Amino acid sequence: MHVRTILNRLHRIPGFVFGNERWAEYEDAPALLVPVRPRVGNKPVCSGCGEVAPGYDTLKERYFRFVPFWGIVVFLVYAMRRVNCPRCGVKVERVPWAEGKRLTTTTFDHFVAHWCKFLSWTEAASEFRVSWRTVFRCVEAAVEWGRRHMSLEGVTAIGIDEIARAKGHKYVTLVYQIAGSSKRLLWVGQDRTEETLRGFFSWFTPARSKLIQFVCSDMWKPYLKVIKENASQAVQILDRFHIMSHFSKAIDEVRAQEARALAYGGETALKKTRWILLKRPENLTDSQAVRLRDLLKLNLRSVRAYLLKEQFQLLWEYTSPTWAQKFLRRWTFQAMRSKLEPIKRVARMIRNHEDLILNWFRASGEISNGVVEGFNGKGRVVTKRAYGFRTFRCLEIALYHALGDLPVPKFTHRFW
Repeated sequence: MHVRTILNRLHRIPGFVFGNERWAEYEDAPALLVPVRPRVGNKPVCSGCGEVAPGYDTLKERYFRFVPFWGIVVFLVYAMRRVNCPRCGVKVERVPWAEGKRLTTTTFDHFVAHWCKFLSWTEAASEFRVSWRTVFRCVEAAVEWGRRHMSLEGVTAIGIDEIARAKGHKYVTLVYQIAGSSKRLLWVGQDRTEETLRGFFSWFTPARSKLIQFVCSDMWKPYLKVIKENASQAVQILDRFHIMSHFSKAIDEVRAQEARALAYGGETALKKTRWILLKRPENLTDSQAVRLRDLLKLNLRSVRAYLLKEQFQLLWEYTSPTWAQKFLRRWTFQAMRSKLEPIKRVARMIRNHEDLILNWFRASGEISNGVVEGFNGKGRVVTKRAYGFRTFRCLEIALYHALGDLPVPKFTHRFW
C-alpha cells in the first residue's frame, strides 16, 4: 500500500492530491517526501483576503513537516503558487494544511501538542527530532486554535487566584471556571494587580460578567474591589482553604516564638511538633497522635492556639448562615481575649470579612475553591517543568495547554 493511499484515506485535502512518495535523508536517517499538487482547475486562494484569485507564478518547493509514519519523518512537498489578487496585489496562496508561513502542518502541530501533555517540551523535541522552539510553536498553534474555538457559554462560577512564576514576587493571575459542564482555566494575566484582573473582565465581556453567580477568591483587596466593580451581582465567597491557611501561619508563629523561649531555658516540649500542630487530627500518624495527646496536657500558648483553631473548624458543620454568624462572633470574642497576637490578627481579619465568609453558607457549600487549589497545584507542576522559560508568553501557553481543556480540530483520523 502506498503512503499516498493512506493519506487519501485518513488525511484527504480538498482541492489537492498526493503524488508518489520518495525516500530522502534527514539528519542521517531516512525520511519520506510526499509531493502535493493542486487538482486540475483548482484556483489558488489569496492569503491576504481569503478570496480566490488568478495565479501569478510558482515558487520553489517547500517542505511541510507531517506526522511521522512508523517513526519515519514525513514531509509534504509543495511548490507554493503566487496569486494576482485584485484587492491585495501579488500574494502567496493560502494552503489548507498549514497556517501562514509555518513549515509544520496543522496536523503535526496538534500531534506534538497532544504528546506535550505527557512529555516535557525538551523530551518531545528529542522524540520527534525537532527543536525546542518548534515544539513551542506547535503547542502555541494548538492553544491559539483552541482559544479561538472555545465556548464561554454557561460560565456562572469562577475562581480567582495567583501563583508565583519566578523569584522576586513575580506572579500570574489565574481565573478558572469552577462549576458547570467544564472545570478549566479560562484566563491568564501577568502580575496580580487591579489592572490585571480588569483585563480578564474586559476579555470576558461585561455581558457575560453579569451572568456570573459565584466568585471564589482570597481576601486580597485589589481582587475584591475589581470583582465588586465588574460582577456586583455575584456572591463573593472566601473559601475555607484560604481562611484556614491563615490559622496555620498564626499557629506556626506562636509555636516558633514559644519554642525559642523554652529552648533558652532548656525545655524541649515543643521540639519537632510543627506538623503535629498544623495537621488535622485525622491525618496524624499513630506516633504523632500520641505526641499530641501528651502535648495537650501542657499549659502552653501553642496548645491554646491549636485548640482555638480546632474549635473554629466547627464552623464548617453549620448549614444556616444565621447560626454560623453567631458561632463566628462567639469565637472571635474568645480569640480576642486569648492574648495570642497572631490569633488575634486572624480574628480581626475574620470580623472584617464576616459577610464574605458567610457567603460560603449562602452558597450551600456547593461552590468551593478546592477546585482552584487543585488547578493551582497542577499549574505549579507546569512551572516546575518549564525550566528554561524566560518569558510570560511561554508560561501562558503552557498553562492554557495543560489546564485549559481546549477543543481540537476534528481530523478524519486520530494520529495519536
